[in-house]
Amino acid sequence: MTPGNLDDPFYYLINFQRVLDWLDRRYADLLDSQEQAFVRGFSELPRASQALLVRMVMRKGPLYRASKLVYDEIGPTAVAVMPLLQAGWVDDRGALCLTQLFEVLQKPELLTLFKGQVSRASLRKEQMLAELLDQAPAPQPFAAWCPHLDDAVYSLPVRPLCDRLRLLFFGNLRQDWSEFVLADLGIYRYEQVELAPASRGLQSRADIDFCVQLQACRQALEEGGLLEPLLQQLASLHSDNPWLQGRRDRLMFAVGQQCERQGLLDMALDIYARCAYPGARARQVRVLERCERYEDALVMAEAALAAPESAAEAQQIPRVLPRLRRKLGLPALPRTPKVAVDEWQLVLPAEPGLSVETHVALHLHKEQAPVHYVENSLINSLFGLLCWPAIFAALPGAFFHPFQSGPTDLHQPDFRPRRDALFAECLAQLHDGRYQDSIRACYRDKWGLQSPFVYWHALTEQLLELALQCLPAEHLHHCFERLLQDIAANRAGMPDLIQFWPGERRYQMIEVKGPGDRLQDNQLRWLEFCARHAMPVQVCYVQWAQP
Repeated sequence: MTPGNLDDPFYYLINFQRVLDWLDRRYADLLDSQEQAFVRGFSELPRASQALLVRMVMRKGPLYRASKLVYDEIGPTAVAVMPLLQAGWVDDRGALCLTQLFEVLQKPELLTLFKGQVSRASLRKEQMLAELLDQAPAPQPFAAWCPHLDDAVYSLPVRPLCDRLRLLFFGNLRQDWSEFVLADLGIYRYEQVELAPASRGLQSRADIDFCVQLQACRQALEEGGLLEPLLQQLASLHSDNPWLQGRRDRLMFAVGQQCERQGLLDMALDIYARCAYPGARARQVRVLERCERYEDALVMAEAALAAPESAAEAQQIPRVLPRLRRKLGLPALPRTPKVAVDEWQLVLPAEPGLSVETHVALHLHKEQAPVHYVENSLINSLFGLLCWPAIFAALPGAFFHPFQSGPTDLHQPDFRPRRDALFAECLAQLHDGRYQDSIRACYRDKWGLQSPFVYWHALTEQLLELALQCLPAEHLHHCFERLLQDIAANRAGMPDLIQFWPGERRYQMIEVKGPGDRLQDNQLRWLEFCARHAMPVQVCYVQWAQP
């Protein structure tokens, strides 16, 4: 799908129509009668009416003053809106309560309307509203509130329908129509994945309804709604679509965390017990401990330690076990020796405005041994370049539309298994030497395209060549396999700096910690991983020199 041309004043309308055409071709069998009628009816509207509707859909709302809907390419709003009012897609007769009236009127207009009813003109709008609420009239249309104003207020009854169409197109309600503008401007460029009918993530009307209900639950959580009815609604949602079920589990986990924050521990335990989202078992152990159910917590912690679901759980559980055993009067277990990581101290003069990592990089940098501040960018980028064909494979539920920076199932447990043969083919190149040419070719051919792994702004050709020259293929293979074990957890926490000795074809990774800073859990996991696989890594603790 090619975006519109920003030189055309109706570029937004062109893009919207292309979405409707796309949905009609790709999802015609899933559209209900109301959505089908909208797609047909939209094309029959006058162009000015189409444009006005799209402008309103793209604006926040939910109420729109006619006097604020002024667009040169559309012309008089009162003329353009008439077909929309007749279709019932826009409404100008809805009753407004006092709070809604305050949202659409400016303060001088409110002072005129409620002259003599507020204590003083210097009050802010919210103070005026508070004074008037006790004696507020019943809701009434805008024309009844303000007969002296030559204006109108519109609502958009068609918005939920347009949101469903946006959901079908993007596969989520997080992205909005601005994606087209960003693409038009060349700010974002995307890999073009061939979207066959079998690759549709939403395969039935039930999938669409599931997404709409899940979004309503998410919005209720964000707005601080009551947790018990929200949980009941979530519990009633089930899908045979693994990707959708994964999204439900993620939201269930978030509800469980909110229950913990509110002290609803029994409810949190119930949620975590029924939630398949990674981390739910570790949270269960923590909540059982808070409930002083130490025996239950110990049984679950020991099971988790015997078969951890992730490196994060394997790190967290040993911290809980000693406490649980002490509270149950059990003998302490022998400590597991930690993997040794080289550490050293560095004293530097303070440089205001310079990050501690950059300061250390400049201090260590030599012409024959350059230092780069890479943090998570280098290893992720090399992985993303080598495994580009696997990451952007057009599998069912992975890609919905042409504006995706990566597959929607990136953080799902079956992300790697579904692409196992593709990843095996990519990683095999690390063993026969082809990986360097493949990475260079991908860097050249895909430069600038959105990717969940490649940091184009940080990966210069010079850095790329140094990395390919100095990082052994075996070390890259270790890192890439670790990434694939748990992408969400493992693509962060990598050492800050890397120093290369190209003449010797070797490197050194360095994690930098400033005064008072400490290693985070994901950093500790990467340091231990590197040390375990004999990958050169150090921790540099910086102190500022006394003046």
